[in-house]
Amino acid sequence: MSVSIRDRTDPDLSHCVHVLAAVHEHDRYPVNWPAAPDAWLTPPSLLDAWVAELHDTVAGHIVLSRSAAEDAAPGLWSARTGAGQDTTAVISRLFVAPSARGHRIGAALMAHATTQARSRGLHPVLDVLSSDTAAAALYERLGRQLLGTVEQRWSPTLTVTVRCYAAP
Repeated sequence: MSVSIRDRTDPDLSHCVHVLAAVHEHDRYPVNWPAAPDAWLTPPSLLDAWVAELHDTVAGHIVLSRSAAEDAAPGLWSARTGAGQDTTAVISRLFVAPSARGHRIGAALMAHATTQARSRGLHPVLDVLSSDTAAAALYERLGRQLLGTVEQRWSPTLTVTVRCYAAP
């Protein structure tokens, strides 16, 4: 079966929200369901977004963004390399429909976003909840290097632990 990756278009957003809802129900990602999921998929610092299609149906999604204040991975990368945080691109909003797993869609989306970041002269970084062991295992299998683990305050009552990674 062939997986294709293409630029996300505005009409894709409703399909992406539908897939995201299935992922949330199956995996609890995102942990907190956003009030406006289509806006959550389009962060203000967005550089680009892509979808993966399987059988001509949206089956996965990924975003490439500039570093935002709440992103920990760019700061860890900067501290490790001495390069500015503005030399990074953050990979996020990666998800694959539960019904489409096993086709290497997540790996294909990661490879595409990594290539696109590098074509812009940026180093790809990302973070993941430490409790999301399946995602962390994927990133490590794909050769991402663990930069560190940090605590982030997501709300006055919620602090989470995230693992930060960078492409080699």
